Amino acid sequence: MEGMKGAERERTDVGFFRTSRGLRIVDSPTRSRILRMLGEGDLSFEEIVAQTDRAKSTVSVHLRELVADGVLGSRSDPEDGRRKYFFIDAEYLGRLSDSERLDADVERLLADYDPADPDPATFYRAMLRSIRVTLLAGGINVDPILYAAGAALGRGLARAFAGRTTEELLAELATFWSRHALGRMEVVSTDPLELVVYDCFECVDLPQLGRPACAFDRGVLTSVFEAHYGDTPAVEETACYAMGSGLCRFVIRPPAEQGRSDDAASAAA
Repeated sequence: MEGMKGAERERTDVGFFRTSRGLRIVDSPTRSRILRMLGEGDLSFEEIVAQTDRAKSTVSVHLRELVADGVLGSRSDPEDGRRKYFFIDAEYLGRLSDSERLDADVERLLADYDPADPDPATFYRAMLRSIRVTLLAGGINVDPILYAAGAALGRGLARAFAGRTTEELLAELATFWSRHALGRMEVVSTDPLELVVYDCFECVDLPQLGRPACAFDRGVLTSVFEAHYGDTPAVEETACYAMGSGLCRFVIRPPAEQGRSDDAASAAA
């Protein structure tokens, strides 16, 4: 009975994964736990059994089915062919978790929308708000999907901005944000590079989540500056309307600057 009570207390996530075989949903507590463990790195069968505290036969069934679904891959230990290691072989899209449920009133958030407003941006903003808040209220974390969508758009923008200096790129980004009613973008620092966005279309009307919520914008900026720098920058959102701020702030660090920061941290340690 104690084992059953422990299983009932275990956190259950419903994970969504894109595999070579299509979308797969993982809703088993044990499988969710295995995937959280493998998110930290490859593990052998014996290590998974020890960390899950489940019978070998039970773990074996879960691993076999996760591999068959395309969520996991496996490889043999080159030094011991009898030992097998497992790893995540799918793209994580998001999760639904009871712990992330929100008590959000969609009608209240949309009450200020005027259907007679001729500006199409107002309608699309209200539509995005309705979709996202409804998903949040249902406990679905859509940030990985929004980030991927933003990154795809950013790659298209990067081609249009090719050959620009950093100053020119920042000016064109601000113009793009304004022209498409995404908010008002300003550069507040160049060392490190910090951008702020006022009236952010992505989060200005979201409930207070206590965390940054502009995954789409972060994806766009990552792709644009990846093309500009020739390598992937670190893009961190340090302020957001969904955190109670009156703006959204993004800090963008080029790859070389990331290396200097890591060196400084190592020296200090």
